[in-house]
Amino acid sequence: MAYFTAADLRRSAGTVAPSLAEAQLKIDSLRALMAFDVFLSHSSRDAQLIYGLRALLMAQGLTVYVDWITDPQLDRSRVSSSTAVLLRERMRASKSLIYATSRAASKSRWMPWELGYFDAAKGGDRVSILPIENYGSASFDGEEYLGLYRTIEKSTSPYGPRPYAVTPGRRAESLKSFARGEARFESGVRL
Repeated sequence: MAYFTAADLRRSAGTVAPSLAEAQLKIDSLRALMAFDVFLSHSSRDAQLIYGLRALLMAQGLTVYVDWITDPQLDRSRVSSSTAVLLRERMRASKSLIYATSRAASKSRWMPWELGYFDAAKGGDRVSILPIENYGSASFDGEEYLGLYRTIEKSTSPYGPRPYAVTPGRRAESLKSFARGEARFESGVRL
């Protein structure tokens, strides 16, 4: 099993500097839609990696909600009822949730709440975990509940790596199919 690494997402982001990545994401927010294929739950400390991940998801033809891009007025450092109301609205407008877990994510106060809310509202089959690790392996020590969900993994093929949502039973589905709730599982995918 191979997960996307921080290096993979940096390659996807290209040579963009972290500060430029954040600025570009904010500019893109002006073009954001109000219905999304993916609600991207993540730590804002991973801005450069999230830029690369968002580019990877958009290359799959998906619309992606990132809170500080679409709603730059939100202050992730402050817990407020108005923030929660807006995030619930955005989750209801999203077809799926991808939980980008990383070392920085383990310190997030919002991510577990977003995961729990989305799972309760739409069901666990609409959630996938994308572990961001530096060396391509992941463990969920202390967060074993993440093992209940699909994981985003990359296939190996002559055409390059391609992301798949993989069930705990090892059934693979393209990200587009997963994000849109189509449940089109593919056979013969090499992960």
